Amino acid sequence: MTDLDVTTLRNAYDNQLRAAVPDPLPAGVTVERDGPLVRILGFDHGGFLTYRDLGGLTGAALDELIARQVEFFRRRGEQVEWKLHGHDEPADLPDRLRAAGFVPEELETVVIGPAAPLAAALPVLPEGVRLREVTARADLDRIVAMEEEVWQADRGHLADGLAKEIAADPQSITVVVAEAADTVVCAGWVRYVPDTGFATLWGGSTLPGWRGRGIYRALVTYRARLAAQRGRTLLQVDASPDSRPILERLGLVPVTTTTPYVYTP
Repeated sequence: MTDLDVTTLRNAYDNQLRAAVPDPLPAGVTVERDGPLVRILGFDHGGFLTYRDLGGLTGAALDELIARQVEFFRRRGEQVEWKLHGHDEPADLPDRLRAAGFVPEELETVVIGPAAPLAAALPVLPEGVRLREVTARADLDRIVAMEEEVWQADRGHLADGLAKEIAADPQSITVVVAEAADTVVCAGWVRYVPDTGFATLWGGSTLPGWRGRGIYRALVTYRARLAAQRGRTLLQVDASPDSRPILERLGLVPVTTTTPYVYTP
């Protein structure tokens, strides 16, 4: 794709996704605004800060905005993630976040591409593996068990969050598992962002013994078909270093990076 195409995709991402919030909101989730920031509260794993842009704030005014978030979540005794993008302005924003006590986590790459070509491809799975759409809490708990085996970390909040999303609006999200007999070997979900052309893909963790067999790729193409059936024309993924090469081979294009900056009281 040309540079113009990348710029167009990034602009669409900024305008349609950056400040998007769930509608309707899951139970217990609320949204507040502080200047250009959208502050989302009530997630089981802490708060979340996002924005289309910072409205030209720099210097002391920007430091004051950041300090208000630190104080707000310090009083709540709750951690918060500031979702920083590689093209955010001003350029010294990462330094100002670190100075305020935010800690950067692993960088990911935002990739975007058309849904139609992937939707036309048939998912190709290893023998004995099937894809299944799930909503039951027992299946969400099985996803958590798989994720915890992969990452060796607590992922209990994931089942709670997905269950609340499904309960709030079953048409806004589809959760898909790849199963071998009774074992969940990979799982991912797709969110159909309202009033946009986007579907966003999440998850994709795969048990180590099942990697390199095309399961993640099949899960992407399956969710692309679901997105196209609902009129979404673009797919967006926050891609890890492991998934980025696969997604680029499937036609998605890097448009920026994203890094979670986390403040923990």
